[in-house]
Amino acid sequence: MKKYKLETLVYYTKLTLDREHILKSSTTDIQAKLDEYSSDGWRLVSTDATDFGAAVYFYLYFEKDS
Repeated sequence: MKKYKLETLVYYTKLTLDREHILKSSTTDIQAKLDEYSSDGWRLVSTDATDFGAAVYFYLYFEKDS
């Protein structure tokens, strides 16, 4: 049987001339989450992202054999 886990990361837009500020700040955070979960035996199986208002939501779906 497999276990499943969802990790949600939220990033808010800010007034800046850098169009990629969310991409830059989220990359290191997402990599840290991937490293954290993989060291505990979890595998990333899917991702999704959506925006709502001034926020961008990243969804990371993990699975692990129990």
